[in-house]
Amino acid sequence: MSGIDRDITPDPRPSLIDRHLPNTSQVQRLLRREGRAHVFNDIETLKRVTQAIIANGEQTGIEDKDDDYERYGLYFPEPIGYIIRVDVRQTPLYYGEIKIVKATGEYHAIPRTSPRRTS
Repeated sequence: MSGIDRDITPDPRPSLIDRHLPNTSQVQRLLRREGRAHVFNDIETLKRVTQAIIANGEQTGIEDKDDDYERYGLYFPEPIGYIIRVDVRQTPLYYGEIKIVKATGEYHAIPRTSPRRTS
């Protein structure tokens, strides 16, 4: 089965969205702290990716009773974002993931290189 077949709601914290959009203070903070950030091309891409994952995403990894999240993802034929680094190198990203808090059903989308496996 593909897609997410339960009620979920966007996480209300703007910082979770801003940390994955270019030219935001959260991305600048990630660059200073970690030296890189995973960002979507723009807000429209984030919305498009989110809807595609909700409709057609595959659950990734194995459910772990100690993991507080469910993860669903999908590969895209065109880059949906990129990894930006402090030295301004960029790596295109083709995989999108939705991370859902199991207890609340709140989610946010993340551009990634590949699925994060849970165990």
